[in-house]
Amino acid sequence: MKLATLRTDGTTKAVRVDGDVLIDLGVPDVGTLLGRDDWAEYAAAATAENAGTYTVEGAEYAPVVPQPSKVICVGLNYRTHITEMGRDLPEHPTLFAKFADSLIGAGDDILRPDETEQFDWEVELAVVIGKRVRRVRGEDAEQAIAGFTVLNDITCRDWQFRTREWLQGKMWDSSTPVGPCLVTPDELSGGVRPALDVRLTVDGEVMQSDSTADLLFDPVALVEYVSTITRLNPGDIIATGTPGGVGHARKPGRYLVGGESVVAEIDGLGRLENRVVKEKSA
Repeated sequence: MKLATLRTDGTTKAVRVDGDVLIDLGVPDVGTLLGRDDWAEYAAAATAENAGTYTVEGAEYAPVVPQPSKVICVGLNYRTHITEMGRDLPEHPTLFAKFADSLIGAGDDILRPDETEQFDWEVELAVVIGKRVRRVRGEDAEQAIAGFTVLNDITCRDWQFRTREWLQGKMWDSSTPVGPCLVTPDELSGGVRPALDVRLTVDGEVMQSDSTADLLFDPVALVEYVSTITRLNPGDIIATGTPGGVGHARKPGRYLVGGESVVAEIDGLGRLENRVVKEKSA
């Protein structure tokens, strides 16, 4: 099953994607849908005959979960990226956070702030949580995963590395595309541990290309680890890290200056296609 949050008539609607038709699920967004204990059965039961419909063509997507209670991100989780950044393989996941204000839709403009000279890309597999959990292990951690989506962890590298803490480079307003759909594990090769091809291009040039099979800490292990620290709520997002090919690791470094088209895509999940636009000062 594929679920999305559609923008329409000045509001948003949670929809199920059925081929070229979007079926209205009667709730405002996917995060609200996931708050139902029976969300999967409820979403599967909706039909074109008993609900409103929209067409996929021309659809405008909001972030798949517009207001998650938390976005937890994992750094240094692909072996290729760890190597290119000159780091040792970590013993534990490296965690930082984003906030809902940083999230944008699959086709929205990425706002490049004037304050950075090192605006970089990071395509990522993102886990979407489907039930409230704490300290889960094994099968319980697997069942907490509602599905997966695509996230582009756009980063201000010069701000990220001002101090030892990364947060200030990662949380910029309207900088992080996520979507277009939540895809449930049963749709994917590998299920809750999917092995999917990951790519990112800038103006058609391939910058990142890898497989989620290269993840050091897989999605289930991350749910186990993060839920040990904090409660995970329906709609929460865990971004699992990026493969090699980021601009900051290139010699010389290569960054987004404005005007570029950035496409982040994962097989089976969809694509984010965003233009980088210089943010206008208030």
